[in-house]
Amino acid sequence: MSDTSRPTTEVTLLGKPYVIACPPEEQEQLKRAARYLDRAMHGIHSRGKVLGAEKIAIMAALNITHELLSALDANRAGEQNLSELGERLERALSGIGTDTANASR
Repeated sequence: MSDTSRPTTEVTLLGKPYVIACPPEEQEQLKRAARYLDRAMHGIHSRGKVLGAEKIAIMAALNITHELLSALDANRAGEQNLSELGERLERALSGIGTDTANASR
């Protein structure tokens, strides 16, 4: 027996509606993700090189995954840069504290 009380949201991808089980508090995020995916799929479809919806979905998923991984790499690099700057700042400040203590003697 299936649970029909689960909340659902309808999204449209390449003109075809899909009903997705989704908690109410996540529906806006799902709709946003579906709009993003739909734009990506339409972009691939408009190039005309890939015809099947399944192939279009796979190409869109690969492109979006590439975007995600690039953003994650950039984020990690930014975090590493901040960490290195923080360490340099701590070393510089500890050097100032040592110089100040030596100067007061």
